[in-house]
Amino acid sequence: MIDLYPTRGGDEPRFIDRQDPVVYGTAEDGPIDAGTLAGFDRDGFLTIERLIEPEEVERYRAEMRRLGRDMRGDERVVTEKGSDEVRSIFEVHRVSEVFAELVRDPRVAGRARQILGSEVYVHQSRVNYKPGFRGRDFYWHSDFETWHAEDGMPRMRAVSISIALTENHATNGGLMIMPGSHRTFVSCPGETPPDHYKHSLKDQEIGVPDEDSLTALAGKHGIELFTGPAGSATMFDCNCMHGSNGNITPFPRSNVFIVFNSVENACAEPFAAPSRRPEFIASRDFTPVL
Repeated sequence: MIDLYPTRGGDEPRFIDRQDPVVYGTAEDGPIDAGTLAGFDRDGFLTIERLIEPEEVERYRAEMRRLGRDMRGDERVVTEKGSDEVRSIFEVHRVSEVFAELVRDPRVAGRARQILGSEVYVHQSRVNYKPGFRGRDFYWHSDFETWHAEDGMPRMRAVSISIALTENHATNGGLMIMPGSHRTFVSCPGETPPDHYKHSLKDQEIGVPDEDSLTALAGKHGIELFTGPAGSATMFDCNCMHGSNGNITPFPRSNVFIVFNSVENACAEPFAAPSRRPEFIASRDFTPVL
């Protein structure tokens, strides 16, 4: 298979122009109107002020708390670097029927199908806790760089949705995106070590852009910070440059994060890693979400 987005194979970073469409569907294919689709194509993201209702939010919060309590010691639980505070729990759509229902919800999967122009499957799901005072940052990165290098995702035909389960303030480590950055792939230097995920899920160092590349992208595109109430959501393209600050406020910033990939873009062998990551991080079940 031809690698259109080579990365982790040299000593210097470089920019590669995107070779894939951003939006594959039309306004007739789902709930997103034509203007919002055009904005997604231009910026790489869209926001939904009230994707789920307040009573639904409380149900998902309760399930998030249950998982954090009951799944201690499970390999799908990632703790913060230097502490036993839960950072993320992966594969929540398989361990929780509550979150499985959310994945199948037409408000969620329907938007993914529309953007990607095909049936979709879940490449990854997780809840992120980012507790008050102790929630660490997620450094700037393109998800596609990792999914391509370590999971074997061939093309840029995946979309993520982050659904807020707590209010996103300007101060508690909200999502930041460089609008328009999805048009440029940043090829990163370095080499992927074995079992890299064991370190990267806590604190990624391989596959993150260098400061000069980030400065150039931010200078060209700017940075947008997403705030909003619990129940709001942000959908963004797999190649958006994004990150979030740590949370030193008393207010947690928790969300459920679902990655949909087109069934026509199923993962093969990794492009720049010695082996695949575990299935609870990068699914090999390409069954469409129904």
